[in-house]
Amino acid sequence: MSDLALSAAIRITQAVPTPAPTTPGYSGDEADITPTWVGFVATFLVAILTVLLLVDMNRRVRRVRYREEVRVKLEAEAAEAAASSSQKKKS
Repeated sequence: MSDLALSAAIRITQAVPTPAPTTPGYSGDEADITPTWVGFVATFLVAILTVLLLVDMNRRVRRVRYREEVRVKLEAEAAEAAASSSQKKKS
């Protein structure tokens, strides 16, 4: 079985491929296959909207991060105030 597979692999790799028939080039008007100015405008709008979306996302992520930092700071201050008031009561 191994010899059969090996000989088949050798035959396949040594086979000369027959060239595929070539199709004739496009002979019509090039304006029919190019995107013209409409394609440029559509691509430009998608690019602008993507940039605006990324800027907005960055702003929102930054705002959430700042809120978290403020929350942690306020919790730490509250814990510190509670600890100092409990020490004053003990004294």
